[in-house]
Amino acid sequence: MERVLEIIGALRKAGPELFRVETPVPQAYAAVDPDHLRVELAAGAAAQLVVLHMKAEVTRLDVELADGAQFDLTEIFLGETFAEIALKQEARSCCRVTTVSLTSANASYRIDLNGRGATNELNGVFLATGKDHCVVRLHTAHNVPDCTSASCVKGVADDEAVGEFSGLVYVAPDAQQTDARQQSRNVLLGERARIETMPQLEIYADDVKCSHGATVGQMDSDAILYMRQRGLSEAQARALQIEGFVGDIVRRCGVESLGEALMQLATEKLER
Repeated sequence: MERVLEIIGALRKAGPELFRVETPVPQAYAAVDPDHLRVELAAGAAAQLVVLHMKAEVTRLDVELADGAQFDLTEIFLGETFAEIALKQEARSCCRVTTVSLTSANASYRIDLNGRGATNELNGVFLATGKDHCVVRLHTAHNVPDCTSASCVKGVADDEAVGEFSGLVYVAPDAQQTDARQQSRNVLLGERARIETMPQLEIYADDVKCSHGATVGQMDSDAILYMRQRGLSEAQARALQIEGFVGDIVRRCGVESLGEALMQLATEKLER
C-alpha cells in the first residue's frame, strides 16, 4: 500500500473539480477520492490520469475528449466506493481505461463514441475474497459510424465472495463500420464463491463487426500439474497461475511503476 501511495503522491494533482488539458505532450496526473471530477481534453491534447478510491463513498467522474485527444485513465479501488464514470469521445479521439478492484466496489462506466474514428479500450480486473462483493458495469454506445471499442474484464473470486459483470454494446442506427469486442473471463477459487456475468449486444446497423463472450470456470488443472512436475508445490502453482491471469490486466496501467506496485498488492491479497 505504501508504495502505491508514494507513486501516486509524486504525480501532478488533478482537480479538485475541473481538470482541463490543452497540451499535446502527455503528462501523468493523479486524483485521490474525488467527489465529482470533470476532465476535459482539448483538441489534440494528451494526458494520463490515475484515480485512487480509498473511501466508502459515492463518486463521479465525467470525461470529455475533443477531436484527436489522447487519454489514459487508471482507476484503482481500495475502498468500498460506488463510482460512476462517463466518457464522451469526439472524432479520432483515443481513450484507454484500466480499472483494478482489490476490495468490494461498484464501478459503472458509460462510454459514448460520438465522433467518427473514435476508439476506446477498457481492461479491468476484480479480485474478491472473504465476503467481498465486486461489481463492474459497462455501457459502450457507438453513436456514429467508423468507431472501435474493445473491452476485457477479468474476475477472481474465493471464499464467499461475489463478483458481477454486466456489459452492453449499443450500435445506433446507421452506425456502420462499427468494430466492437467485449469479453468477460472469470475464475472461481472456492466452492462457495460466485461470479455472474452478462455481456450483451444491441445492434441497429447491418455493416458491423461485433462479438462478445463470457467464461466462468476453475483454474487450469493441466497447467497446475505441469508446474508441480517441475518442483512447485500446489499452492505455488495455483498462485502463479492466478498472478498471471490478473497481471495481464494490472500491468497495462499507464504508469509502469504503479502497475508493478498494484501487482504486489494483488499478490499479497491472494496469499492471505
